[in-house]
Amino acid sequence: MIVALFDIDGTLLNTGGAGQAAMEAALAEAFGIRVRPHGIPTAGRTDRAITEDLFGHFGIPDCPGNRRLFVDTYVRHLQRTLAECRGAVLPGVRDLLETLSGDGRIVIGLLTGNYSRGAWAKLRHFRLDAYFAFGAFGDEHRHRDDVAREARRELARRLDPDRSVRTVWVIGDTPADVTCGRAIGARTMAVATGVFPADVIRAAGPDVLLDDLSDHARVVRTLLDGHPSHAPRDGCC
Repeated sequence: MIVALFDIDGTLLNTGGAGQAAMEAALAEAFGIRVRPHGIPTAGRTDRAITEDLFGHFGIPDCPGNRRLFVDTYVRHLQRTLAECRGAVLPGVRDLLETLSGDGRIVIGLLTGNYSRGAWAKLRHFRLDAYFAFGAFGDEHRHRDDVAREARRELARRLDPDRSVRTVWVIGDTPADVTCGRAIGARTMAVATGVFPADVIRAAGPDVLLDDLSDHARVVRTLLDGHPSHAPRDGCC
């Protein structure tokens, strides 16, 4: 059996900035903060890490009550910003997920830095949620490698013990997706559909690098092959 763990933002879809807009709205509503340019990076990071950095930057006490308030407010605003920002499913994604969901040799899940409620809100908005039954999220972990380790534990809990896993793939659009895949001994497939240019992703050493997921037949062949050295490292980029 092959397992494919997908990132969300920049890999499956582009929200058009809905997540950032919702976080800014949550800071304003919950803590009365008008967000100014802060330079806190977001791509490839967990929402927990981003929240901790925002709290530190704006002087918000980082306690469980404030985190709950922030996440609750963020998720509520996300419903609105997803509709307003007019994002899109990325090329080839819907056809790929449809193909994978019908292939009994491959199990698909999520490995994302999103808060779990935010992740499912995004997937529901773009009608991709039905393809995924499990995943690991950025609620509790600051580091993406720890999210990857949680994904392996979740996989072990959910899969039939009589089915052996031959290969785990992590599919994402940032160097952090590559490094977290390596942290759990997974193969890595990177796509240049997010904010990082192909040469930056390539430097992280993914097993496969593609422009996007539009050639879903090729993606499926690569996943099933399980030997990245047989697939073009540079893909189409």
